[in-house]
Amino acid sequence: MKILNEFKSFAMKGNVVDMAVGIIIGAAFGKIVTSVVNDLIMPPIGLLVGGVNFTDLKIVMKTASETTPAVTLNYGNFLQVVFDFMIVAFAVFMVIKAMNAAKHKQDVTPPAPPAPSKEEILLSEIRDILKNK
Repeated sequence: MKILNEFKSFAMKGNVVDMAVGIIIGAAFGKIVTSVVNDLIMPPIGLLVGGVNFTDLKIVMKTASETTPAVTLNYGNFLQVVFDFMIVAFAVFMVIKAMNAAKHKQDVTPPAPPAPSKEEILLSEIRDILKNK
């Protein structure tokens, strides 16, 4: 039972729950980025390079026979994954940059003036006493 209690304590910590939420949101964000790359970015790029669909690019290393499928080097799919990664990396960079800018703005607030020292307080009291006489 001790192990079960330790696991419960570990699993219910805030940072573990936050990490789980981040992973779930990251998976959903990955689908969005894949759609952006496949549906919005790659068609114009394919059009610019002559109507080529990158995922169809491959080098046939051995042609198919009646009993075995063709052996191909699918470099187009690799290019697609690299584009996906670059867009995800850029999006994460922009989010982190925005968070750092917001944090920096928050940190730039001017500090409160320092409290007067004991000597200044004493001198102010003496001045006020002399002023009232």
